[in-house]
Formats: sequence, structure tokens, C-alpha cells
Amino acid sequence: MTDIKQLKEQTKEFLLGKYGINGLAKSDIGSLNFYISDTTHDFLSVINEPSLCIILQGVKAVGFSDDMYGYDENTYLLSSTHVPLKVRISQASKEQPYISLALKFSLEEVYEVLKSVDINEGSLQKSEKSEKGVFFSELTDEILEPVLKLVWLLEKPKSKINYLADLAKKEILYTLVTNDKSGYFLSKFAMQGSVSNKISRVIAKIKNDFKEKLSVKELARSYDMSESSLYQNFKVITSLSPLAFQKKIRLEEAKNLLANKRIGVAQVAFDVGYESPSQFSREYARMFGVPPKTHSKILRTGVA
Repeated sequence: MTDIKQLKEQTKEFLLGKYGINGLAKSDIGSLNFYISDTTHDFLSVINEPSLCIILQGVKAVGFSDDMYGYDENTYLLSSTHVPLKVRISQASKEQPYISLALKFSLEEVYEVLKSVDINEGSLQKSEKSEKGVFFSELTDEILEPVLKLVWLLEKPKSKINYLADLAKKEILYTLVTNDKSGYFLSKFAMQGSVSNKISRVIAKIKNDFKEKLSVKELARSYDMSESSLYQNFKVITSLSPLAFQKKIRLEEAKNLLANKRIGVAQVAFDVGYESPSQFSREYARMFGVPPKTHSKILRTGVA
């Protein structure tokens, strides 16, 4: 029988040796990333992808809308769709660095697993009530064990990793969907025909086409919903209206461009869908606290 506590300690040592304390680390398993830091930081605005997030060491605070959650190695976080969050590493040190992982998945992958599980699809499809797009629950050994085994696949040759990782990922998703709490949460979003699934597809549409003008009326018609239902359920799941969500996506993309490309503020504004550079600068400063030109310099020097 696997000693999960010992395996977890070995995994932390393995990750520190492989990636060091360098912040975000992308692994050879495309859907699996790590974050390792020996310092805390102030709240950062992020768009969390559909994913399972686990802290192996340290503590993080997560804000969704007006709610704040404490999140540590005894808890896991699930995001069912792209969800705007505020996050802060609140416990980390050189002696005990913060170590976390995120396993990204698609709702289609969840649905494929659900099809092999005995669930009442009809009750989920008829459900008109949406829930927020983030879910916290106790991290049990049953969930942690297959996740740690997935991490250790990184010791395998690259030629074997992809095939084995797909199998390991299915095992993890199976464990989640057969759990009473996380299973119900994921099922509502993954089950085709449910209101939450429709909103998830609307969210994906807005994210993919964030540069385009947004018409809630056209979106509602495209996904067979009333405007009021789309708006209300979108707000429950993401904490934002569709227009506010699009704006956040645009400004987060602008931040990435300013950090990684040497182009002017006006060009960045046009590249993310704004017609007015002055409006872009006002909204950017409102979200990030500094004008885009100033923030560009800060981002490139690694201060923020």
C-alpha cells in the first residue's frame, strides 16, 4: 500500500530539484504546471482555467467576487471554466517554499469520463440553477495519490509521457467525478444541455473572440437562452457580467503584451480590441492601478 505522506514529501523534493524556486514551471506534461516560490506576494488578478489545483506546501488566499477563501495543502480547488480570481501566496519561506500544481482539463474530457459513470443525466440537464465556477473541498488521499503518480511520470522518457499521462489524467478525473461533491459540481458544467454547460461555452466563445464586439442578444440566441437567463447565470458563475468579463480578458491580454513585447500602448490597445487608446489607458489604470506605459516598465524589470 502506498504511503501517501511519504510520497508527497518525496514529490516536493523532486520538484524542488527539477525546477528550483523560479515561479511558474511548465512541465513536459502539457496540461500540468507547477508554481514554486519562497516569497509571499500581494493579491494578483488572474483568469483561472478549467483545472484542478493542489498546494503541496504553503498557503494561498483566493478571492472570488466578494468572497475570500483560505486554501492550503489540506484543500483542493476546482475551476469548471475560465474564472476571474484574485490570488495571494500568504505563506512561503526559504525553508519551506510554496509549492503548488495545476492540472488543466476540458469539459469535453470530463464528459467523456462521465459517460462511463452511472449518473442521472436528466436531472442535471433540467437543472436551471447555476453555481459559482470555483469549488473548494477537502483533499483526500484518494484524490492526491493519482495526482502524485502523474507528477512522477516526469521521470519517464518523453516518448512515454504523453500516453501514460493521458491514462493518469483520466484516472484523476474519474476520481473527481465519482466523488459526491466534486462529481456533482463537474457534472453540472460538463453535461451537455445543462444551463451551466451553455454558460461555459459562452465563456469560451468570449475568451476566444475577445477582440470582437460583444452582443449579449446574439450570444443568447446562439446558445438557445434568454438574455436575462444568460446574464444572470453568467454573473453567478464568473461574478462578472459578459461585458465586464470580456474587458478583463482584454486587459489581461494587454498586460501580457506589455510584459513580453516592445510595442506602443496605442498598438496594444488596438491589438486587444479597443478602438480608443485613451479609453484603454483609463480602463487599464483602473484595473491594475498604474497606466499601461508605466506598468510596461515595471513588468519588464520584474518588479510586478
